[in-house]
Order: sequence, then C-alpha cells, then structure tokens
Amino acid sequence: MGQQVAAEAAFSPGWQAIAAAVVFLVVYAVLITEKMSRAAVALAGAVIVALLGAVGLEEAYSRHIPWRMLFLLAGMMLLTGLAVRTGLVQYAALKAVQRVKGCPVRMLAVLTVAAAAVSALLDGVTAVLLLVPLTFSITRVLKVSPAPYLIAEIVAVNVGGAATMVGSLPNMMIGGSNPRLTYGDFLAHTGLISLLILMLTVSALVWLYRGRLSAGKAERKELLAIDAAGAIQDRPLAIRTLIVFALTLLGFVLHGPLSEWTGVRVEASTVALAGATLLMLAGLKGKAVDEAIDGIEWRTVVFFAGLFAVVGGLAETGVIARLAMMALQLAHGDIGYLSVLVLWLSGIVSATVDNTPYVAAMIPLVQEFGVQMELNDPGALDPVWWSLALGASLGGSGTLIGAAANVVVAGMAAREGREISYLEYLKIGAPITLLSLVVSTGYVILFLL
Repeated sequence: MGQQVAAEAAFSPGWQAIAAAVVFLVVYAVLITEKMSRAAVALAGAVIVALLGAVGLEEAYSRHIPWRMLFLLAGMMLLTGLAVRTGLVQYAALKAVQRVKGCPVRMLAVLTVAAAAVSALLDGVTAVLLLVPLTFSITRVLKVSPAPYLIAEIVAVNVGGAATMVGSLPNMMIGGSNPRLTYGDFLAHTGLISLLILMLTVSALVWLYRGRLSAGKAERKELLAIDAAGAIQDRPLAIRTLIVFALTLLGFVLHGPLSEWTGVRVEASTVALAGATLLMLAGLKGKAVDEAIDGIEWRTVVFFAGLFAVVGGLAETGVIARLAMMALQLAHGDIGYLSVLVLWLSGIVSATVDNTPYVAAMIPLVQEFGVQMELNDPGALDPVWWSLALGASLGGSGTLIGAAANVVVAGMAAREGREISYLEYLKIGAPITLLSLVVSTGYVILFLL
C-alpha cells in the first residue's frame, strides 16, 4: 500500500505533465486532419516540449527516439525503391493470374494472396502501388468491376503486413524499439496467425463475391495473350535484385540465431541497410544510386523522430507511468486481460484514426507495464507486444481510412473513375476485421498466455 501511495505521488501531474499531454493531443488531432505536413507537425511538437522543459534534447536523442527502427525503415525504403524498378512483382502477379486462366473468382484469390505476400515482404503502400495499376489493366481487359479486387487487396495488405517485422509501420516500430524481438519472432508469433487469417479472408471474399464475378471467353483469351515478360525492363538487374532480396530475407530470418551463436549482436536494421547497399553496388551505377538514396522518404524519418520526442515528453513527465497504472488497475494486473485489452483497443483505434502516433505512445506504455509489475523477465510481456502488433496492423482493414494503403487505393480508384464508397468498403472490411480480431483473441489466449 505504501509503495502505491509513493508511486502515485511520484506521478502526480505538474504543469509540465499537463503541457506535455496537451501538446501530444494537439499533435495527434492535427495529424488526423491531414491538412498539414506530418513531419512539420511532429517536429513542431518536439520543439515545444523541449522549450517547455518536458524532455531535453539529449534525453530525446539517447532514450526516446528508436534509431534501430529509423535505420530499419530507411533500409527498407531503399530496398523497396530498388525492387520496384525491376517489374518483378507485376510479372509474377500477371503470370499467376494467367495460370488460373483468367477466371475472375480464382483471380480474386490470386491477387489477394499476392497483395498479402508483397505487403509482408515490402510494405502495404508499396504493394498497392504495384498491384492496383495491374488490377485495373486486368479488369479492363476482362470487362469486370475492379471494386471487389481493390477491396480484397486493401484487406490483404493489412493482414500480410501483420505477418513480419517489416510488413507494417506498427511492426517496424515495435521491432525497432525492442532489440530482443527478432524477425523470426515476428514470423513465429504474428506470421502464423496472419497466415490463418489470410486463408479465412480469401475464403470469405470468394464466398461473398461468388455470384458477382464472371468474364466472357473472348476477354479471358485476350488476357492470356498478354506478354507478362514485358513488365521486366532490365532482366540482368531483375535477376541481381532477386538474388540480393533473397539474401536479405535470409539475413532477416537468421539474424537472431546468428547473434546467439556468434555472440555478436546483428540488428535487423543492419541487415536491411546491408541488403540495400549490396543492391546499389550490384545493380546501379552513378546517378541511379543517387536517385535511389533520394527515394528515401526523409519526411517520414523526420516525422518519426519528432513524434517519438513528443512521446518522450509524456514519459519524462510521468504521464506514461500514470496511464500504465490506470491500465493495470483496469486489467487487475493480469497479463491475459491486459493483452486482450490492448488487442481490441489497438484494433478499434487503428480502424478509425492514424495508428502511427497511437503505437508510438503505446510502446513506452507497454514498457512501463513491465516496470510497474516488477517483471524480471522481459519475455513475460511478449503477449502484450504481439497483441499490440496484431491489433494495430489488422485493425487497419476496418475502414477505408484505417491505414495509409487504404487511402492510396481509394485515391487511385477515384482517378480511374471507379470510386469506392466508404459504405461499400465498410460492408466487407468491417466484418472481416472483426473476424480477424476474434481469431487473434483466441490465438493470444490459447497460445501466448
């Protein structure tokens, strides 16, 4: 009892705590409106909390900005930008569609799986940028509505993104903030359940659209006549890219075991940067290398640095500790209740607003759970981490604005004159997301606790 009173006294809100909380909420609100530059808003918030004395520059730099995540993000941006140049994804997707003889229903399953796979390997936004133009081309030839395929791809990229450390921004943030969690850990704990959810998703989508998709023989014959190899502009570069990418994925999978065997810590971010560097040296020359480096979204890197500095203000002033205490009291200090609470809260929040600042705030909050529960084993909190990853990634499928990839697809569809309405997507996305969260809840309760 005395310990709790002392803790509450330590976390009593002073004016700096209130100011830090207000700054975070204002930054969050402005980010949701998407009317100002995300990088500028986050950086402005970081400057304000620093001027208020809520967090110093040294504390933000050394303790609160997850440099591992930022290096991982930069490395994956380089790899993704270089992979896009080759046309390999478009080639593989078109060949797969042709293998099912252009059957619209089977094509739905193929494009859904392709979107999930590309999202797991690269990221959701890249997946839709690569596959949506191809989808329009295919549906134009078959004279079928692209809406079912676009909706399926939106759902799929969020499911696929949950499967790996690099598949979604929430996973990158969680993995980058926890050097103990490896790429292999994500595959084992979020990858397997994501695979099950993907199979259920494909089955549900095929059943829902079973009577609405058909194409004539002439149209299917025209699709089969398209030369898929035309998508690959530079065959030698494509081969080198494929080899380097395979080596990078192998490095991701093995970086955890290699660290244990050799005693030398190999970070996932190091693997990503090594793969990107090797690909630049092997496949590009001169100006092309500069263009690849310029392809890094530096605004996103600045955005994350500023955002985590703002969240650092919450941690330094005791706001995170107080929120952790309230959550633990709500869950009665039980890891199981806490995991399910985090899973559903993350899923609901991610379906309705931008999940990036939410996950940024949740990371130090979950870390504080371990402190307040006096856990000696960091692995005891793993069910909460996996619940956060699954909820934040899968929840993005809930609405048309639930994730960046969703908004990108909606914009591309509108430009093609094939606008997807919010309600049209909600009828499909919301039930599948609820199913995903229910399945994830069962998985967390049965296998992680």
